[in-house]
Amino acid sequence: MGPILIVDDEPANLATLRQILSPDHALVFARNGQEALAAVAKHQPALILMDIEMPEMDGYTACRQLKANARTESIPVIFVTSLSDAGNETAGFEAGAVDYLVKPVSPPVVRARVRTHLSLVSTKQLAQSYNDAIIMLGEASEFKDTDTGTHIWRMAAYSSALASAVGWGRDACQQLELAAPMHDIGKLGIADAILHKPGKLDADEWAIMQTHSTVGYKILSKSSAPLLQMAATIAHCHHEKWDGTGYPQGLAGEAIPEMARIVALADVFDALSTKRPYKEVWPLGRVMDTLHASAGSHFEPRLLEHFTRILPQILDIQETWRQREMNAELRP
Repeated sequence: MGPILIVDDEPANLATLRQILSPDHALVFARNGQEALAAVAKHQPALILMDIEMPEMDGYTACRQLKANARTESIPVIFVTSLSDAGNETAGFEAGAVDYLVKPVSPPVVRARVRTHLSLVSTKQLAQSYNDAIIMLGEASEFKDTDTGTHIWRMAAYSSALASAVGWGRDACQQLELAAPMHDIGKLGIADAILHKPGKLDADEWAIMQTHSTVGYKILSKSSAPLLQMAATIAHCHHEKWDGTGYPQGLAGEAIPEMARIVALADVFDALSTKRPYKEVWPLGRVMDTLHASAGSHFEPRLLEHFTRILPQILDIQETWRQREMNAELRP
Protein backbone atom coordinates (compact mmCIF):
# COMPACT_ATOMS: atom_id res chain seq x y z
CA MET A 1 0.00 0.00 0.00
CA GLY A 2 1.28 3.46 -0.87
CA PRO A 3 2.04 6.32 1.52
CA ILE A 4 -0.34 8.98 2.80
CA LEU A 5 -0.11 12.28 0.93
CA ILE A 6 -0.61 15.42 3.05
CA VAL A 7 -1.36 18.63 1.16
CA ASP A 8 -1.31 22.05 2.88
CA ASP A 9 0.34 25.41 2.15
CA GLU A 10 1.00 26.11 5.84
CA PRO A 11 4.18 24.50 7.24
CA ALA A 12 2.69 24.43 10.74
CA ASN A 13 -0.26 22.35 9.53
CA LEU A 14 2.05 19.93 7.72
CA ALA A 15 4.11 19.59 10.89
CA THR A 16 1.02 18.89 13.00
CA LEU A 17 -0.19 16.09 10.73
CA ARG A 18 3.35 14.72 10.46
CA GLN A 19 3.53 14.50 14.26
CA ILE A 20 0.16 12.74 14.45
CA LEU A 21 0.68 10.21 11.65
CA SER A 22 4.40 9.61 11.14
CA PRO A 23 4.74 7.03 13.94
CA ASP A 24 2.41 4.67 12.08
CA HIS A 25 2.45 5.66 8.40
CA ALA A 26 4.78 6.59 5.55
CA LEU A 27 4.08 10.19 4.53
CA VAL A 28 4.71 12.44 1.54
CA PHE A 29 3.89 16.15 1.34
CA ALA A 30 2.72 18.82 -1.11
CA ARG A 31 1.95 22.53 -0.68
CA ASN A 32 -0.86 23.06 -3.20
CA GLY A 33 -3.13 21.28 -5.64
CA GLN A 34 -0.64 21.30 -8.50
CA GLU A 35 2.06 19.76 -6.34
CA ALA A 36 -0.50 17.25 -5.07
CA LEU A 37 -1.28 16.01 -8.58
CA ALA A 38 2.43 15.61 -9.29
CA ALA A 39 2.94 13.77 -5.98
CA VAL A 40 0.06 11.42 -6.76
CA ALA A 41 1.60 10.52 -10.13
CA LYS A 42 5.00 9.91 -8.50
CA HIS A 43 4.08 8.18 -5.22
CA GLN A 44 0.66 6.57 -5.86
CA PRO A 45 -0.61 7.31 -2.34
CA ALA A 46 -3.19 5.13 -0.64
CA LEU A 47 -4.91 8.15 0.97
CA ILE A 48 -4.78 11.95 0.66
CA LEU A 49 -5.35 14.52 3.44
CA MET A 50 -5.83 17.86 1.71
CA ASP A 51 -6.45 21.48 2.66
CA ILE A 52 -8.98 23.45 0.61
CA GLU A 53 -7.70 27.05 0.57
CA MET A 54 -4.31 26.90 -1.16
CA PRO A 55 -2.49 29.00 -3.79
CA GLU A 56 -2.23 28.03 -7.49
CA MET A 57 -4.85 25.28 -7.22
CA ASP A 58 -7.30 24.84 -4.35
CA GLY A 59 -8.32 21.51 -2.83
CA TYR A 60 -11.72 21.36 -4.51
CA THR A 61 -10.15 21.66 -7.98
CA ALA A 62 -7.41 19.15 -7.22
CA CYS A 63 -9.92 16.64 -5.88
CA ARG A 64 -12.18 17.01 -8.91
CA GLN A 65 -9.22 16.41 -11.23
CA LEU A 66 -8.23 13.30 -9.30
CA LYS A 67 -11.76 11.92 -9.51
CA ALA A 68 -11.94 12.65 -13.24
CA ASN A 69 -8.88 10.50 -13.92
CA ALA A 70 -9.48 6.73 -14.11
CA ARG A 71 -6.00 6.05 -12.69
CA THR A 72 -6.55 8.17 -9.56
CA GLU A 73 -10.31 8.23 -9.01
CA SER A 74 -10.20 5.44 -6.43
CA ILE A 75 -7.75 7.25 -4.10
CA PRO A 76 -9.78 8.52 -1.12
CA VAL A 77 -9.44 12.21 -0.26
CA ILE A 78 -10.07 13.63 3.22
CA PHE A 79 -10.36 17.41 3.38
CA VAL A 80 -8.63 18.93 6.41
CA THR A 81 -9.60 22.60 6.52
CA SER A 82 -10.55 25.59 8.65
CA LEU A 83 -13.71 26.05 6.54
CA SER A 84 -16.40 24.90 8.93
CA ASP A 85 -19.64 26.00 7.23
CA ALA A 86 -22.06 23.30 6.17
CA GLY A 87 -21.91 24.63 2.63
CA ASN A 88 -18.15 24.12 2.49
CA GLU A 89 -18.53 20.57 3.77
CA THR A 90 -21.20 19.87 1.16
CA ALA A 91 -18.96 21.28 -1.56
CA GLY A 92 -16.16 19.02 -0.36
CA PHE A 93 -18.25 15.89 -0.68
CA GLU A 94 -19.56 17.05 -4.07
CA ALA A 95 -15.95 17.39 -5.24
CA GLY A 96 -15.40 13.73 -4.39
CA ALA A 97 -14.01 13.67 -0.83
CA VAL A 98 -14.80 10.74 1.44
CA ASP A 99 -14.44 12.67 4.70
CA TYR A 100 -14.13 16.21 6.08
CA LEU A 101 -12.14 17.31 9.15
CA VAL A 102 -12.16 20.83 10.57
CA LYS A 103 -9.03 22.47 12.00
CA PRO A 104 -7.74 22.50 14.65
CA VAL A 105 -7.74 18.75 14.38
CA SER A 106 -7.95 16.23 17.19
CA PRO A 107 -5.09 13.71 16.96
CA PRO A 108 -7.22 10.72 18.04
CA VAL A 109 -9.89 11.64 15.48
CA VAL A 110 -7.34 12.02 12.69
CA ARG A 111 -5.78 8.66 13.50
CA ALA A 112 -9.17 6.97 13.70
CA ARG A 113 -10.41 8.41 10.39
CA VAL A 114 -7.17 7.48 8.64
CA ARG A 115 -7.34 3.91 9.98
CA THR A 116 -10.95 3.60 8.82
CA HIS A 117 -10.31 4.80 5.29
CA LEU A 118 -7.10 2.80 4.86
CA SER A 119 -9.04 -0.27 6.02
CA LEU A 120 -11.64 0.41 3.33
CA VAL A 121 -8.88 0.75 0.74
CA SER A 122 -7.44 -2.62 1.81
CA THR A 123 -10.89 -4.22 1.64
CA LYS A 124 -11.50 -2.86 -1.87
CA GLN A 125 -8.08 -4.06 -3.05
CA LEU A 126 -8.69 -7.51 -1.59
CA ALA A 127 -12.12 -7.68 -3.22
CA GLN A 128 -10.61 -6.68 -6.58
CA SER A 129 -7.88 -9.30 -6.24
CA TYR A 130 -10.49 -11.91 -5.34
CA ASN A 131 -12.64 -10.94 -8.30
CA ASP A 132 -9.64 -11.08 -10.64
CA ALA A 133 -8.70 -14.52 -9.31
CA ILE A 134 -12.22 -15.79 -9.95
CA ILE A 135 -12.12 -14.51 -13.53
CA MET A 136 -8.71 -16.10 -14.10
CA LEU A 137 -9.93 -19.44 -12.75
CA GLY A 138 -12.81 -19.34 -15.22
CA GLU A 139 -10.51 -18.49 -18.09
CA ALA A 140 -8.03 -21.19 -17.05
CA SER A 141 -10.60 -23.86 -17.84
CA GLU A 142 -11.01 -22.43 -21.34
CA PHE A 143 -7.32 -22.84 -22.16
CA LYS A 144 -8.00 -26.52 -22.77
CA ASP A 145 -11.13 -25.82 -24.77
CA THR A 146 -10.29 -22.73 -26.77
CA ASP A 147 -12.90 -23.25 -29.49
CA THR A 148 -15.67 -22.10 -27.15
CA GLY A 149 -14.62 -18.42 -27.23
CA THR A 150 -16.73 -16.30 -24.89
CA HIS A 151 -18.94 -19.24 -23.94
CA ILE A 152 -18.25 -19.06 -20.21
CA TRP A 153 -19.13 -15.37 -19.98
CA ARG A 154 -22.28 -15.66 -22.08
CA MET A 155 -23.64 -18.64 -20.19
CA ALA A 156 -22.80 -16.93 -16.88
CA ALA A 157 -24.85 -13.91 -17.93
CA TYR A 158 -27.73 -16.18 -19.03
CA SER A 159 -27.53 -17.97 -15.67
CA SER A 160 -27.77 -14.70 -13.76
CA ALA A 161 -30.76 -13.55 -15.82
CA LEU A 162 -32.57 -16.86 -15.26
CA ALA A 163 -31.82 -16.81 -11.53
CA SER A 164 -33.31 -13.33 -11.31
CA ALA A 165 -36.38 -14.50 -13.21
CA VAL A 166 -37.05 -17.24 -10.66
CA GLY A 167 -36.72 -14.90 -7.70
CA TRP A 168 -33.07 -14.78 -6.68
CA GLY A 169 -31.87 -11.51 -5.13
CA ARG A 170 -29.43 -9.21 -6.89
CA ASP A 171 -26.39 -10.17 -4.79
CA ALA A 172 -27.06 -13.89 -5.27
CA CYS A 173 -27.40 -13.39 -9.03
CA GLN A 174 -24.10 -11.52 -9.15
CA GLN A 175 -22.43 -14.29 -7.18
CA LEU A 176 -23.83 -16.89 -9.57
CA GLU A 177 -22.51 -14.93 -12.54
CA LEU A 178 -19.02 -15.09 -11.04
CA ALA A 179 -19.29 -18.75 -10.03
CA ALA A 180 -20.76 -20.14 -13.27
CA PRO A 181 -17.66 -19.60 -15.47
CA MET A 182 -15.77 -22.12 -13.32
CA HIS A 183 -18.21 -24.95 -14.07
CA ASP A 184 -15.76 -26.80 -16.34
CA ILE A 185 -12.53 -26.12 -14.49
CA GLY A 186 -12.21 -29.87 -13.92
CA LYS A 187 -11.31 -30.22 -17.60
CA LEU A 188 -7.84 -29.14 -16.55
CA GLY A 189 -7.53 -32.72 -15.31
CA ILE A 190 -8.55 -34.33 -18.61
CA ALA A 191 -5.90 -35.36 -21.12
CA ASP A 192 -5.87 -33.36 -24.36
CA ALA A 193 -6.08 -36.58 -26.38
CA ILE A 194 -9.54 -37.14 -24.91
CA LEU A 195 -10.67 -33.54 -24.63
CA HIS A 196 -9.80 -32.75 -28.26
CA LYS A 197 -10.48 -36.11 -29.87
CA PRO A 198 -12.10 -35.36 -33.24
CA GLY A 199 -14.30 -38.44 -33.23
CA LYS A 200 -16.71 -39.98 -30.75
CA LEU A 201 -15.29 -41.03 -27.39
CA ASP A 202 -15.26 -44.74 -26.60
CA ALA A 203 -16.68 -46.03 -23.32
CA ASP A 204 -13.41 -45.76 -21.40
CA GLU A 205 -12.69 -42.27 -22.71
CA TRP A 206 -16.23 -41.12 -21.89
CA ALA A 207 -15.83 -42.41 -18.33
CA ILE A 208 -12.66 -40.34 -17.99
CA MET A 209 -14.34 -37.27 -19.49
CA GLN A 210 -17.14 -37.52 -16.92
CA THR A 211 -14.64 -37.22 -14.09
CA HIS A 212 -14.19 -33.52 -14.86
CA SER A 213 -17.21 -32.76 -12.68
CA THR A 214 -15.63 -34.43 -9.65
CA VAL A 215 -12.19 -33.00 -10.40
CA GLY A 216 -13.68 -29.50 -10.57
CA TYR A 217 -15.46 -30.04 -7.28
CA LYS A 218 -12.25 -31.22 -5.59
CA ILE A 219 -10.37 -28.15 -6.81
CA LEU A 220 -12.96 -25.58 -5.80
CA SER A 221 -14.24 -27.12 -2.58
CA LYS A 222 -10.87 -26.60 -0.90
CA SER A 223 -11.96 -23.00 -0.24
CA SER A 224 -14.50 -22.04 2.41
CA ALA A 225 -15.38 -18.80 0.57
CA PRO A 226 -19.12 -18.81 -0.23
CA LEU A 227 -18.58 -17.95 -3.89
CA LEU A 228 -16.12 -20.79 -4.41
CA GLN A 229 -18.37 -23.17 -2.50
CA MET A 230 -21.13 -22.22 -4.97
CA ALA A 231 -18.73 -22.77 -7.86
CA ALA A 232 -17.77 -26.17 -6.45
CA THR A 233 -21.42 -27.24 -6.27
CA ILE A 234 -22.04 -26.08 -9.84
CA ALA A 235 -18.93 -27.86 -11.13
CA HIS A 236 -20.05 -31.06 -9.41
CA CYS A 237 -23.69 -31.04 -10.46
CA HIS A 238 -24.08 -29.20 -13.78
CA HIS A 239 -24.26 -32.49 -15.70
CA GLU A 240 -26.97 -33.97 -13.50
CA LYS A 241 -30.37 -34.33 -15.22
CA TRP A 242 -33.88 -33.74 -13.91
CA ASP A 243 -34.82 -37.41 -14.49
CA GLY A 244 -31.75 -38.77 -12.67
CA THR A 245 -29.85 -40.00 -15.74
CA GLY A 246 -27.01 -37.50 -15.44
CA TYR A 247 -23.62 -37.74 -13.77
CA PRO A 248 -21.61 -38.03 -11.55
CA GLN A 249 -24.13 -38.84 -8.78
CA GLY A 250 -27.33 -39.58 -10.69
CA LEU A 251 -29.25 -36.92 -8.75
CA ALA A 252 -32.85 -36.27 -9.77
CA GLY A 253 -35.38 -33.44 -9.44
CA GLU A 254 -34.89 -31.00 -6.60
CA ALA A 255 -32.05 -33.07 -5.20
CA ILE A 256 -30.00 -31.27 -7.85
CA PRO A 257 -29.07 -27.84 -6.43
CA GLU A 258 -31.03 -25.10 -8.19
CA MET A 259 -27.85 -23.22 -9.04
CA ALA A 260 -26.62 -26.25 -11.02
CA ARG A 261 -30.00 -26.70 -12.74
CA ILE A 262 -29.87 -23.06 -13.85
CA VAL A 263 -26.31 -23.27 -15.15
CA ALA A 264 -27.04 -26.55 -16.97
CA LEU A 265 -29.84 -24.94 -18.97
CA ALA A 266 -27.80 -21.83 -19.75
CA ASP A 267 -24.82 -23.99 -20.74
CA VAL A 268 -26.76 -26.13 -23.21
CA PHE A 269 -28.59 -23.13 -24.72
CA ASP A 270 -25.28 -21.46 -25.45
CA ALA A 271 -23.75 -24.62 -26.90
CA LEU A 272 -26.70 -25.14 -29.26
CA SER A 273 -27.02 -21.51 -30.33
CA THR A 274 -23.37 -20.87 -31.21
CA LYS A 275 -20.88 -22.34 -33.65
CA ARG A 276 -18.70 -25.17 -32.41
CA PRO A 277 -16.06 -27.26 -34.21
CA TYR A 278 -18.56 -30.08 -34.54
CA LYS A 279 -21.63 -28.01 -35.51
CA GLU A 280 -22.84 -24.80 -37.10
CA VAL A 281 -25.10 -22.29 -35.39
CA TRP A 282 -28.58 -23.71 -34.96
CA PRO A 283 -31.61 -21.54 -35.77
CA LEU A 284 -33.32 -20.25 -32.65
CA GLY A 285 -36.46 -22.29 -33.34
CA ARG A 286 -34.48 -25.52 -33.49
CA VAL A 287 -32.64 -24.62 -30.28
CA MET A 288 -35.82 -23.94 -28.35
CA ASP A 289 -37.57 -27.01 -29.75
CA THR A 290 -34.65 -29.14 -28.59
CA LEU A 291 -34.71 -27.62 -25.12
CA HIS A 292 -38.46 -28.07 -24.77
CA ALA A 293 -38.15 -31.67 -25.93
CA SER A 294 -35.83 -32.20 -22.96
CA ALA A 295 -38.19 -30.67 -20.38
CA GLY A 296 -38.77 -33.21 -17.63
CA SER A 297 -35.82 -35.33 -18.71
CA HIS A 298 -32.72 -33.15 -18.89
CA PHE A 299 -34.17 -29.86 -17.61
CA GLU A 300 -36.59 -28.81 -14.91
CA PRO A 301 -39.79 -27.76 -16.71
CA ARG A 302 -40.31 -24.76 -14.42
CA LEU A 303 -36.90 -23.33 -15.26
CA LEU A 304 -37.46 -23.85 -18.97
CA GLU A 305 -40.76 -21.96 -18.75
CA HIS A 306 -39.02 -19.00 -17.13
CA PHE A 307 -36.16 -19.19 -19.63
CA THR A 308 -38.65 -19.04 -22.49
CA ARG A 309 -40.41 -16.08 -20.86
CA ILE A 310 -37.20 -14.05 -20.67
CA LEU A 311 -35.90 -15.19 -24.07
CA PRO A 312 -35.85 -11.57 -25.42
CA GLN A 313 -33.51 -10.66 -22.54
CA ILE A 314 -31.37 -13.72 -23.26
CA LEU A 315 -31.09 -12.74 -26.92
CA ASP A 316 -30.11 -9.19 -25.91
CA ILE A 317 -27.30 -10.63 -23.79
CA GLN A 318 -26.24 -12.84 -26.69
CA GLU A 319 -26.08 -9.85 -29.05
CA THR A 320 -24.13 -7.79 -26.52
CA TRP A 321 -21.51 -10.52 -26.30
CA ARG A 322 -21.44 -10.91 -30.07
CA GLN A 323 -20.58 -7.23 -30.36
CA ARG A 324 -17.96 -7.46 -27.62
CA GLU A 325 -16.37 -10.47 -29.29
CA MET A 326 -16.19 -8.58 -32.56
CA ASN A 327 -14.40 -5.80 -30.70
CA ALA A 328 -12.12 -8.33 -28.94
CA GLU A 329 -13.50 -7.42 -25.49
CA LEU A 330 -13.45 -10.99 -24.25
CA ARG A 331 -13.66 -10.39 -20.49
CA PRO A 332 -16.63 -9.08 -18.48
